[in-house]
Amino acid sequence: MKPRPVSNPPNPWASTEVEYLDEIPPARLEVLEDHSREVLARNNSPDVCFTWSVNPYRGCMHACGYCYARPTHEYLSLGAGTDFETRIVVKPHAPELLREAFERPRWQGETVVFSGVTDCYQPLEASLRLTRRCLEVCAEFRNPVGIVTKGVLIERDVDVLQTLAREARLWVSISLPFHNPELARAMEPYVATPRRRLQAIEKLAAAGIDVAVSVAPIIPGLNDEDIAKVLTSAREAGATRAHYTLLRLPGPVKEVFEERLREKLPLRAERVLHRIRETRNGELSDARFKHRMRGEGLYAETITRLFDTTARKVGMRMSSPTESAPTTFQRPTRPSAQLSLF
Repeated sequence: MKPRPVSNPPNPWASTEVEYLDEIPPARLEVLEDHSREVLARNNSPDVCFTWSVNPYRGCMHACGYCYARPTHEYLSLGAGTDFETRIVVKPHAPELLREAFERPRWQGETVVFSGVTDCYQPLEASLRLTRRCLEVCAEFRNPVGIVTKGVLIERDVDVLQTLAREARLWVSISLPFHNPELARAMEPYVATPRRRLQAIEKLAAAGIDVAVSVAPIIPGLNDEDIAKVLTSAREAGATRAHYTLLRLPGPVKEVFEERLREKLPLRAERVLHRIRETRNGELSDARFKHRMRGEGLYAETITRLFDTTARKVGMRMSSPTESAPTTFQRPTRPSAQLSLF
């Protein structure tokens, strides 16, 4: 990752603010450890299809300019800009904590999703292997799993994923919002190209894994023109399901996104911002449940119709995974420490 100047929106949760009087220093990768005692995060949003998630990492080296998770770094007294992209918090004991959670009698084997916040297959995973080790715990307990990622590193773990698909329940969603590589590079600077992610879909599908394509986020006026190409290419690669979300810009994400847009795509910036406001009642963001994922107004409805029509045309299902099916969860039998009397 090429160093660039430190740049973070003001953090409302921080008690101090840094202002550089001389040259702004470069933002360099820093790995911080999180020694939390719990690893399972509970979700109570009605807009998503899962309750439990595991986030081995906080912050993300993919550096997507639109990432809705950027504000979570502010809770750590870090910034939502370059801090989010370069000061990565890792949970070194995540696999052990997950095993402890599964051993507790109250755990009922609900689906666990990797990840609800930042990408579980970002570059650090290549060396730290926290996601893989957590998936191995899930396989050991036959716990249902869902994965959402842009990272083609997921191909490394095909063996574990096949075990989960065979003995538990597994779905994988590859995030692919762009088909145009230039637009992708502008907004997702450190993510594999769209073509490379399509290859990951193809490899997973060939391995017998249920793969969906997540066209998320759709940015009005920018990548809505790619919807048909993404869905067609993903279906040809082996994806059987598709879903999308409209761009969300909560809190400081608005500032980061607009700065990136004007820097990388200056000729399109005003048009894109205008289109976003068309789908958000004149604003850049709408936090209301049931509205934030889809938007409203004529332009948002046009995106929905285009997506649904194209998905049906290419043979994609649009249903989301549900937790209504019986769980496959099973605690492994362990040798008893107590000797038998007979």
